[in-house]
Amino acid sequence: MPDSPLPIRTTAEGLACGDVQIPSGPDRLPAFVARPAGQAARATILVVQEIFGVHEHIRDLCRRLAHAGYLAVAPELYFRQGDPRTIAEVPRLLSEIVARVPDAQVLAHLDTTAGWARGQCDGALGITGFCWGGRIVWLYAAHNPALRAGVAWYGRIRNGFHPGDTLQPIDVATRLTAPVLGLYGGLDQSIPVEDVEAMRALVTRGDPAGDVVLYPQAGHAFLADYRPMYQRAAAEDGWQRMLDWFATRGL
Repeated sequence: MPDSPLPIRTTAEGLACGDVQIPSGPDRLPAFVARPAGQAARATILVVQEIFGVHEHIRDLCRRLAHAGYLAVAPELYFRQGDPRTIAEVPRLLSEIVARVPDAQVLAHLDTTAGWARGQCDGALGITGFCWGGRIVWLYAAHNPALRAGVAWYGRIRNGFHPGDTLQPIDVATRLTAPVLGLYGGLDQSIPVEDVEAMRALVTRGDPAGDVVLYPQAGHAFLADYRPMYQRAAAEDGWQRMLDWFATRGL
């Protein structure tokens, strides 16, 4: 059963946090950044948003990563299409903003963010993402050869959000240049267990080898402590698995 959501508020004490504007061609890409204060970060982790954008939950996750020693950067990947915080209804958000954001634009903005981060941190590059962002993690691991590792939380496997995007995570599963850990819920109504098992079969045979963990009693968005589907046991286990995955892969 889902646990009653009580949004986690991670302190910013001991951190340097704030909004930045990253040069991106003629524009500036907004992003939220959190890092340890007064010491060098061990590595950079790109944090890829849910469909709701870089809202407080994503910022909180950045702070948690910063407390673990990382430079965590969450770029506003819809900034060319609109502000998701202005639309409360999910169907409208999907049709008016999310469906207008092509994968090519997202990957380019992540490249821009990674380039900016190289000037902020000497460590290696990792990525994690949630729901919409979980799908992007798989694609980015087949896109950027400089990526060291990724963790995809309940990201779609066989279908996307933009009608023009034909390449899906299942299509790139054998072409990843960085190992990805996928974290999925067995009760997720939007991602069939059969898809999760198919992805696991492909990535565990890859080089580099990835892995997929399925939590049988968790649904979609089980890390989202501000939503009714939050599942504490899966969330805490998944978070520790993510930190271990990064640490054992040079991040």
